[in-house]
Parts: sequence; C-alpha cells; structure tokens
Amino acid sequence: MAHPLESKIKELVESSPVVIFMKGTPDFPQCGFSNRACQVLKAAGAKNLVGVDVLSDDSLWEALEVVTEWPTVPQIFINGEFVGGCDIVSELFDRGELETMVKAASTT
Repeated sequence: MAHPLESKIKELVESSPVVIFMKGTPDFPQCGFSNRACQVLKAAGAKNLVGVDVLSDDSLWEALEVVTEWPTVPQIFINGEFVGGCDIVSELFDRGELETMVKAASTT
C-alpha cells in the first residue's frame, strides 16, 4: 500500500543526482554510518550531495521504510534509484563501481 508521503520521496530522489536519507546532514552527520556513506559518496565524486535528515521528520522516515522496504538509514539514491545503505555503497566504492554510477547520474 502506498504511503501518503511516497510522492514527496519520489520528488526528492528525482531532484538531484545523488540523495542520501540520513541522520543529520552531509556537513554534520549524526551517526557513524551516515558519516561513512557521505565520505564514500564524496570520494566517488558526488559534488552536490543532497541530504535529507530523517531525524527531523518521523513521518518521512516511516514513508521511506515503506517505499524502499529498508529498515535503516542511511539510504542512498543515485539517479532516482534506491542503491542501498552504507555497506552497499562502501562495497560499490571498493569495487570501483560507485564512481561510475555517480558520474553517470551527474551527466543525465
């Protein structure tokens, strides 16, 4: 069943090449996983990393869990598609795939 905030999430993830739903902001992460994910995304070339602080909006966090069926944050979207969390983007970075994904999203 669709969540009332699903359209807001869709709008957010389609507004920028790389969007991270996280605790805190990219400049001031409030958990280690969110911090690590931001560092990895920036290292992969994400220039205008858009962060959405789920701590400031409980209903948005609930909607995000419904949309992605992923229970934890951070949640990273590249080019409007859900990629995963901190471990997944770290693995993609280690394999050299994340930079390619970020570059491709930035040019579309």
